[in-house]
Amino acid sequence: MPAGAEHPRLEIRNIRKSFAGREVVSDVSLRVMPGQVTCLLGPSGCGKSTTLRIIAGVDMQDSGEIYVDGELVCDTVYRVPPEGRSIGLMFQDFALFPHLSVGENVAFGLKGDKSHKLARVRELLGKVGLAHAEAKFPHELSGGEQQRVALARALAPRPSIMLMDEPFSGLDERLKDEIRDSTLDVLKAEGTAVLLVTHEPDEAMRMADEIALMRDGKIVQQGAPYNIYNAPVDKDAAAFFSDINVIRGTVKNALVATPFGEFLCPGRENGTQVDIVIRPQHLRIDFDRAGRGPNPTPQDGTPARGVVERARFMGRESLVEFRMDFDGSILHATVPSVFLPKAGSPWWLMLRRERCFVFPVPKGA
Repeated sequence: MPAGAEHPRLEIRNIRKSFAGREVVSDVSLRVMPGQVTCLLGPSGCGKSTTLRIIAGVDMQDSGEIYVDGELVCDTVYRVPPEGRSIGLMFQDFALFPHLSVGENVAFGLKGDKSHKLARVRELLGKVGLAHAEAKFPHELSGGEQQRVALARALAPRPSIMLMDEPFSGLDERLKDEIRDSTLDVLKAEGTAVLLVTHEPDEAMRMADEIALMRDGKIVQQGAPYNIYNAPVDKDAAAFFSDINVIRGTVKNALVATPFGEFLCPGRENGTQVDIVIRPQHLRIDFDRAGRGPNPTPQDGTPARGVVERARFMGRESLVEFRMDFDGSILHATVPSVFLPKAGSPWWLMLRRERCFVFPVPKGA
């Protein structure tokens, strides 16, 4: 690292972990800078929580290294115990002590004299909006308030790193956004490096500076939320963030026939199967022409006709399902507000090709 460059607050290198002969974390490397929020995102069972437990020191990796502020804290020989790593932990279960007051819960891990502890407790309770609740007990608080107490307690010793494992999943859906935003504000104000584990793409997009997308024990893609969403590495990565339409075709002379005309696939051998992926919000219904015939603009490409199978109002948008004349396949389009065309009515659809992703079909798929 160049002189004067900032060390990552947390760095893990080539971490591997197996249970009963099955590798659940496979060659995972990750860096989190001071003040940065990184989300380890993926489906249940992909190895996210195991990775977090290894970083915390609860589990031991089979190989690989962990660094905090550039200093080695764990490899397969040397190991700093969990309490010596300057790492705070937050989990779905807030694990507050029921017999201690809110103030006593926050002060539990603090060292120093009484006045120092009290000042830190009141500073943090003020930051999480619970200055009025210092003398209350956990059972007197709502779930959202208990979550904020757990955050204050985890931050009280001023950890360099905060590890958060699905911390908001037990909260009422109506409260989640408010609690996530307030939590993020406090973490940023403290300058803590955060590694947040979640299976919810919306949560990752809302909170993260960087997302590490995990699948089958590996990080398959890493980057800013905008880049992960708009340049997915494969079809499964695209599908993890939203519903998708998939048009499968076979390459012939570098072209693939689709309902929307031929797609160029340079460098692909004849007979190669590819998936053309388009999100429902990028499939455009031609309201002007309806069933009367296409009137494309150059950027829309070739129109294709579909017949409405069903339409549903989803609250902020309508979801319309079409059966395409071209091959009988089903495609979905979303339209803002209320749009409920009758089943059986024909419509012309268009798509912006720059919004499409083209991926080779994996062998055996």
